[in-house]
Amino acid sequence: MATRKVTLSLDTAAIEYAERAAKAHGISLSAWLSRAARREAVRTGYRAPARPDAEALAAADEAELAAAEKDLGA
Repeated sequence: MATRKVTLSLDTAAIEYAERAAKAHGISLSAWLSRAARREAVRTGYRAPARPDAEALAAADEAELAAAEKDLGA
């Protein structure tokens, strides 16, 4: 998947939680934040615009939603 470098400002508690969670999952902070952002977007109702490969994207979105719901239940 392509990546893009961005600059973000996060409150101190949020970045500390994210750093700890990334470390606990054995992944980089960037990877953890990317996953968290995608899950939150899907959880809150974002759906990608229709594209030729929309069926595959929809399946990925549903998987992300299921994972986000599982995480919330844990």
